[in-house]
Amino acid sequence: MESQAVSFRVAKDDLANAVAWVARNLPSKVTQPVLRAMLITADDNGLELAGFDYEVSTKVRLSAEVIEPGRIAVAGKLIAEITNTLPNKPVELKVEGSKVLLTCGSSRFELPLIPLDDYPQLPELPETTGTINPQLFTEAITQVATAAGRDDTLPMLTGVNVEINGNQVQMAATDRFRLALRTFEWNPVDPDIQARLLLPAKTLLENARTLDQHQAQPVEIAVGTGEQIGREGLFGVHTENRETTTRMLDADFPNIHPLLPKVHTSMACIPIAPLQEAIRRVSLVTERNAQIRMQFAPGQVILSAGGTDSGHAEETIECDFVGREELIIAFNPGYLKDGLAVVPTEKVVFGFTEPSRSAILLPEPDVFKENGMPEPEADGSFPTPETNFTYLLMPVRLPG
Repeated sequence: MESQAVSFRVAKDDLANAVAWVARNLPSKVTQPVLRAMLITADDNGLELAGFDYEVSTKVRLSAEVIEPGRIAVAGKLIAEITNTLPNKPVELKVEGSKVLLTCGSSRFELPLIPLDDYPQLPELPETTGTINPQLFTEAITQVATAAGRDDTLPMLTGVNVEINGNQVQMAATDRFRLALRTFEWNPVDPDIQARLLLPAKTLLENARTLDQHQAQPVEIAVGTGEQIGREGLFGVHTENRETTTRMLDADFPNIHPLLPKVHTSMACIPIAPLQEAIRRVSLVTERNAQIRMQFAPGQVILSAGGTDSGHAEETIECDFVGREELIIAFNPGYLKDGLAVVPTEKVVFGFTEPSRSAILLPEPDVFKENGMPEPEADGSFPTPETNFTYLLMPVRLPG
């Protein structure tokens, strides 16, 4: 349905929020100019704004006074920029000939209509698979997506792997240098559901960031039900008046579980805020995120970086350390900071095996808060504490 007589009046803030949300997923550079369009449908229920670039679709509904129903398309990012700068007065939009006339107070804009002939069919949201608390959804995605790869030539590493087993969900991502793993519970429609999905980390993170963290309603996750789970290749998210679909990645996520150590030779517990500040200062003398060394001993860790050419920096922080008498290990400071930023406790627990092997970062368990650092097992090792979040980090090889 394409009408050349669309006309409606809408509150400025409602329109600005809706068009900004749809526009942020519209592509800036496209081979088909029509994909830059934002679809505006006016009907008896108000307005529906939508965008689609074959990978991601977005739809949002909002209340409006519709005078003439119909459907039009305009440049999405442009109308978002315009509405963002308008005065706080009602916005009126109507079609005149081949143009859209938008007025707000004394502001007046004429925008060209984009023909709808070549606009692709918007995908339908799959059936709802389950629901999840919006804060939990955002936290889990933010924690895991930080470890996803950015190299599009390795699509399996640009995704978040989601394994659903009844009411248990496990999310994981890795770029080969670090790995993030988060488990949580949700409310599935079918208690016996089994599914494995690979979702683009970048889009998933964008979805999470735009959720209203204060909304009362849970987020609906839609990938189908029964034997149809994942069949459409779409990951759908529906929340209140917004819905989005993302095309899943057609790739195989690597088996990460053998990489996770079960026991450690040493463990450390460090307050996160002082550690982040020390890393920021010490890494000023590193060249291109070269490395930051951490020298652990009972009661302290010495951070150091730099060399003869770039200068040298070091800083000592108090920490709890158990295990071998001393341990020296080096990390990429950027990857280390990324991991610390998504640990949700005041202190982080490190688990080490060898300076040349992966270390893990965990939120401080309650048992550590109550009883202090653990005692070693009979063989001198320390089992990995139970946790819902693990950030595994490959060390940088120490010189010499």
